[in-house]
Amino acid sequence: MSATTVRRAGPREWGGLAVLSLPTVLLGLDVTVLYLALPSLAEDLRPSSTEALWIMDAYGFLIAGFLITMGTLGDRIGRRKLLMIGVAAFGVVSVVAAYSNSTELLIASRAALGIAGATLMPSTLSLISNMFADARQRSLAIGVWATCFALGMALGPVVGGAMLDHFWWGSAFLLAVPVAVVLLVAAPLLVPEYRAPQSGRFDLLSVVLSLVAILPVIYAVKRFAKEGPDLSTVAAVIVGVVFGALFVRRQGSLESPLLDMRLFANRTFSAALSVLLVGLIGVGGSMLLITQQLQLVEDLPPVEAGLWFGPPALMMFVAAIGAPLVARRVPPGIVVAATLTLSTVGYVLLTQVDATGGIALIVIGFGLVYLGLGAIAALGTDLVVGAAPPEKAGSASAMSETVQELGLALGVAILGSLATAVYRGGIDDKIPAGTPSEVAEATGDSLAGASSLGNQMPVGLLEQAKEAATSGLNIAMLVAAVGCLVLAFLSGVVLRHIGVIGGDEPEADQAVPEEPARSEV
Repeated sequence: MSATTVRRAGPREWGGLAVLSLPTVLLGLDVTVLYLALPSLAEDLRPSSTEALWIMDAYGFLIAGFLITMGTLGDRIGRRKLLMIGVAAFGVVSVVAAYSNSTELLIASRAALGIAGATLMPSTLSLISNMFADARQRSLAIGVWATCFALGMALGPVVGGAMLDHFWWGSAFLLAVPVAVVLLVAAPLLVPEYRAPQSGRFDLLSVVLSLVAILPVIYAVKRFAKEGPDLSTVAAVIVGVVFGALFVRRQGSLESPLLDMRLFANRTFSAALSVLLVGLIGVGGSMLLITQQLQLVEDLPPVEAGLWFGPPALMMFVAAIGAPLVARRVPPGIVVAATLTLSTVGYVLLTQVDATGGIALIVIGFGLVYLGLGAIAALGTDLVVGAAPPEKAGSASAMSETVQELGLALGVAILGSLATAVYRGGIDDKIPAGTPSEVAEATGDSLAGASSLGNQMPVGLLEQAKEAATSGLNIAMLVAAVGCLVLAFLSGVVLRHIGVIGGDEPEADQAVPEEPARSEV
């Protein structure tokens, strides 16, 4: 079968790509800066360990819950229109988060940022798929788009660290405001609008069912991490599964479903989603734990800790832009498996970090972890989007982002909770008898709580807390290493049917028409 003739992108499309990459830079900034700001935030607002985890991943869980809805909504009302609404809301809520004066308000702001952020990623990614119809150009464009996340993460520690050195922790959120302003001005000039043809009625019941399916499972993960497998945890899982089944059944009965379940019949689509989900779990947990290790164990100020994130972010940058180019000659399954194997080596190195002078191992190990992240973010996303027809690009993009955000959030919850459990088990019998209850409670809860007490700590207890936290990091990274190695093997198996990108024999379900339907300037 000969490849379908497609229109190649020109200067205007590449200029539009620069605009669409801005939200990716914004989210990269947001992730890194918040990790850096956590110790300062903890000292000011004094959240419990559970509240600290909610501050970190409320955004990820809410964005995962609403991505499917927003991806389909963009197909119906216009992807550029939804993008501009979302970025305006993101800028406003970022200001609210910056000036939050309580843990509860900050968690609520993070949740609102998740809902606003749910409009950004599927809109940008689906617009890229419309603007770049040629498979090789699309793959490179998505690689650039994914690379901008690495750029944001690289700039976040440097810019955010400098801000945290001179201003309060809330200033980190204000970085979103100028990015939002630039996008609102430039998008109408360089990015064409797109609406899916014959998109049909927007089914609100499907929206409700999707949320009631996802959110109880999220609650179960959080409660299991804190309380273990109690009755409430099991009940929440059952509720999520039941409503998930109802959601799937309803989608099959609708002429215009919120999520077209037929997409999952495509092997490439399903396999790439699985790789993205599992791969991001290890990354999400390691980002949280490494940031805490640099600041709370190595005692680095935010700006210096941020600079140490530069080399790993550079490795992610190289992988995200290089992997699509390599995949033009080497099958993507082999590229993904090879980079994930290198990431496994990185996790193993992180299991050897100790509480005294482990910065070199951290940077090298974390850099290898990010190498795998860059490859799966670029290639996995391209495979998911490329497997869907143009009119389903919003839905496919939303699924790609859903599993990535959910993976990151699950990583924070699962590996973060595992590290916390190891910490508590290691520090409980080290707290001297007669220690004031407030000090004992804060020290037994988390290293952040112990570090915030300063001179109130008994002699030597803070050093023992650092050793216990480092042991938590080591154990969590060992679990991540095992998972990553298994994923590397499975990637080579489940993606083996995919040929090189832009080959002469594309899969039939990946053909793209010459002109996207209903594209407007």
